[in-house]
Parts: sequence; C-alpha cells; structure tokens
Amino acid sequence: MALNWAMLNPNRTPVPLPGEMTIATVDSGVDMLLTIPNVPPAGTSDSSGGSGGFQKMKAMGRVWLTDQRFIFVSEPNSSFESLSVQLHAILSTGFHQPTFGSNYLTFQLKPSPEGNLTDGTSVEVRFKERAMFEFVGMLEKTREKAIYMRRQMAEDEEGLRE
Repeated sequence: MALNWAMLNPNRTPVPLPGEMTIATVDSGVDMLLTIPNVPPAGTSDSSGGSGGFQKMKAMGRVWLTDQRFIFVSEPNSSFESLSVQLHAILSTGFHQPTFGSNYLTFQLKPSPEGNLTDGTSVEVRFKERAMFEFVGMLEKTREKAIYMRRQMAEDEEGLRE
C-alpha cells in the first residue's frame, strides 16, 4: 500500500515531478513510524463518529528531500510501499534529542485526498547510519521556501483576478 503515494521507477526511486530538484537523499537505514488516527469521534454522543483509535505502521527504507516533497520509499515487503508529502503539507516539525537513544524527527501532515491517511497523521523518522541534525536543517529551509513560493503564487493569482 502506498500512502500519499509516490510514483516509482523499476529501481524503486521516485519519479520526479516536472521541474523538481533533489536536495538530499539518505540511501539506507531510515526507520519510519507512521501513526494514522482512525476517524475521530464527532459530536457529543459516544455512538457518533469513529472510535478515536489509531493505526501504527513501521518500515525501513530510503528518503529523498526535493524542493517540492519529502519522499520515503520502504524496503520490499514492508507494511507500506511509499510516502510522499508535499512540503507545504507538513504542518509542524520537531527535532528530538533524547538523553538515551538517537535523535529523531517528527512531523504532522495534512493528508492529500485519496492518500489513505487521515487528519492528525504523524510521522517519526530516525536515521540509523547518519546524523539527523543536518537533514532537519535542510528540510526546514526547503519547507520554508516551498511555503513562501506557494504564498507568492497565490498572491500573484489573486492580483491577476483584480
């Protein structure tokens, strides 16, 4: 199953979008944990909405950071095949440095339609063979630029309508 899927080449690398540039790759040792909430309860009645539970999916694989997306491709026979998140759809990030254990990145995302994810989905990323700090810095800067560019495009379109 692919989540917010990425189209893959036969060698399991993502097919780039038009004009997309790769910023960084991590070719092995990426551990990803997805927490996907079930439909949250709605209203005040216990019988309305979903159960409020969640599903956890874990996989090892590779990561690509482009100027438009964060892409994870899992190793074969994992619980999910790929995850592709537009950078402007990353709602918040966190860089965690626990006293015991390796540093890791968390982020909340806005799911795309038909992406098999729900609101409130969170991602936890750990690198087994590489330092995390440099990658987090690149992700933050690239994400900020993507959000800025998206806002500029929206303002330009709004200006054309007037």
